Amino acid sequence: MTRPDDEDFPVPAPTLDRSAAAAAAARFAASAAASGAADLAYAQIDSPVGRLVAAATPVGLVTLSYEDFRGGLDAVLEELAAKVSPRIVAAPARLEQTRRELDEYFAGRRTHFDVPLDWSLSRDFTRRILQATAEIPFGATATYGAMATAAGNARASRAAGRALGSNPIPIIVPCHRVIGTSGRLTGYTGGIERKIKLLEIEGISLG
Repeated sequence: MTRPDDEDFPVPAPTLDRSAAAAAAARFAASAAASGAADLAYAQIDSPVGRLVAAATPVGLVTLSYEDFRGGLDAVLEELAAKVSPRIVAAPARLEQTRRELDEYFAGRRTHFDVPLDWSLSRDFTRRILQATAEIPFGATATYGAMATAAGNARASRAAGRALGSNPIPIIVPCHRVIGTSGRLTGYTGGIERKIKLLEIEGISLG
């Protein structure tokens, strides 16, 4: 008796149910975030100043990056993996409070952020500068010198500028509210156009 060749009974190629795969991936991400298998949860958030990448640890929001300014999503995630933890997963539900508060801010319905923050990407003088900056009220501005003074070194205005330039949580830690002594707008981590836009949202015009 002759054994039939495999070609006589072709095996159909398996089909991929993309919606089921996406649902499974979402369930895995949610499970990993909820169980602690991931140290970092991230989400992309659209805003009037461009797409943002938000990431949070169990402590709180650790970064809010301008996606295009930081080299794209992959670059942001690679930096987080190197500086915080490689155990990172997409989990938009974990960033829902951040997304909602940002939406309210841009719509003019929020003047203060309540989302918990994780300051672990900043240390020493830089952290003190950023924590002082977080206290600048909505619709107000402060100088680099004032921030240096608040951080304990009144003569360190240039160092304050560098610290603000490294701010990992812009908008929520409002470094856009810090300006030069003469009222001049200086650099901003997301580009000067974004700084102007954020100040305009808060009713501040320096022109």
